[in-house]
Amino acid sequence: MITIKSIRELKGMQASGHLLATMFEGLRDVIKPGISTWEIEEFCQKFVKSRGGRLSEQGFEGYKYGTCISVNDEIAHQTPRKDRILKEGDIVKVDVTCNLNGYESDSCTTYPVGKISDADKKLIEVTKKAMYLGIDQAVLGNRIGDIGAAIQHWVEDENHYGDVRELIGHGIQPSIHEDPEVPHWGKAGHGIRLREGMTITCEPMVEAGGDWHIDQRTVDDPNDDWVYYATPDGSNAAQFEHTFAITKGGPKILTLQHPYDGLEKYIPHFDEMDD
Repeated sequence: MITIKSIRELKGMQASGHLLATMFEGLRDVIKPGISTWEIEEFCQKFVKSRGGRLSEQGFEGYKYGTCISVNDEIAHQTPRKDRILKEGDIVKVDVTCNLNGYESDSCTTYPVGKISDADKKLIEVTKKAMYLGIDQAVLGNRIGDIGAAIQHWVEDENHYGDVRELIGHGIQPSIHEDPEVPHWGKAGHGIRLREGMTITCEPMVEAGGDWHIDQRTVDDPNDDWVYYATPDGSNAAQFEHTFAITKGGPKILTLQHPYDGLEKYIPHFDEMDD
């Protein structure tokens, strides 16, 4: 079932998204060569809890942690690890959901670790633009397929990367995974029609090697059978994700990070509206 959010609910999600966005901004000074991915988990937990929120991935479908932290060829859903030390040239994806006063938000950012290669810089730039191209299609009257078609054309036709099919965006609120499913590939003009008040995520995952398939792997922990995903050819992957609302004024991003330069059209103003 797809739920249409009231102004009150959008305000709550906006507050949750703002908390999550400021956490991601703080990670820019945390992520550097020599730290473990577990230290990223600790920072995120402390940051959000100290401001009245919680990391809502923890406990969802048996997951033990508040963050998913995937490095280089790991596409998504990898766990934070004390023995995974970041080194110069890595790229690291941090995917987090946040609950503040019962309202959910979900976001992911790919960070460079120190100085990275030009190839990885391009991969990150292409993936981030793919997300925004998808979000730009989320206007009243368009369909879910318009989002995926825009992403797929940019990733595969224009840049010859792999556009992951099996991991997709989704509706959000009241839980972190709701209807509708939001694929990052597809046909324009197909799928459900977008309506005002829907809240969804767009979270393309892009493989540098050009393959869109994924390898399913199990974490290296005898006490845990958690599954994560990696590229079949060992090439690096990037991911970006925002939570946003469908409005008459276009898509409004609830997890938007500073600086806003060039992104002003996505800024929500629900806090200025009556319930």
